[in-house]
Amino acid sequence: MASLAETQVRLYRALLTGDGRSMAPLLVGVHRSRARFAIHMRNYEASLVAALTGKFPACAWLVGERFIAQAAREFVHRQPPTAPCIAEYGADFPRSLADLPAACATPYVASFAELEWHLGHVSIAIDQPPLTMAALAHESGEALADVTLTLQPGLAYLQSPWPVDELMNVYLSDSEPDEYVLEPGKVHLEVAGARGAFRFNRLVRTEFIFRQELRRRASIGVAAEQALAADPAFDPGRALTRLFCAGLVIATV
Repeated sequence: MASLAETQVRLYRALLTGDGRSMAPLLVGVHRSRARFAIHMRNYEASLVAALTGKFPACAWLVGERFIAQAAREFVHRQPPTAPCIAEYGADFPRSLADLPAACATPYVASFAELEWHLGHVSIAIDQPPLTMAALAHESGEALADVTLTLQPGLAYLQSPWPVDELMNVYLSDSEPDEYVLEPGKVHLEVAGARGAFRFNRLVRTEFIFRQELRRRASIGVAAEQALAADPAFDPGRALTRLFCAGLVIATV
């Protein structure tokens, strides 16, 4: 008799591959086992596809529900959930869209999907009371470089070779133009949100680098060095002041 662990592995592989033959000997009523197991496979696929497509309505608007549904079906078999929280499932789905042959007609779909993913996540965050620049008043010049900032939880940063924020604004406006052409153009986006609301805005490249590094828990000094490497004219003091004034800092370490 197979152990529980072996049975779970068999079930896992059968659901992913769609081949239930390895499970047949373990099911009651072997002559109907494949048909009954097919029901479980359809339920597995349908539930995950629904969970994915429900997170990307803007993408369905952009490329069609059929495209997104088929992409989701392929994704759930290639990359099943690895965490118990289904709300976290799908972070890699936007990147998978870029690999689909049909995406050639809309090369910006992956970046657009990534923006939508971030919007969905930041909008459910709970914002925290922000700090002011006074929180750094006691730090000397040298010590300041080693300070690590904690930013608001509802923040994400996205760099895209397409102005997908413009396209998202078209979707959110709920009014389709008669004609719209999206031209290539690199953008650096800050996505922020909390309590059901969200916003996104463009940053200059150095400010984007600075804030993204701080979001990754780099110290102020390291974040400033990364931005200065991109442009020696970057002003760390001014960028730090803007960050606090925007209410994005909630703690210092």
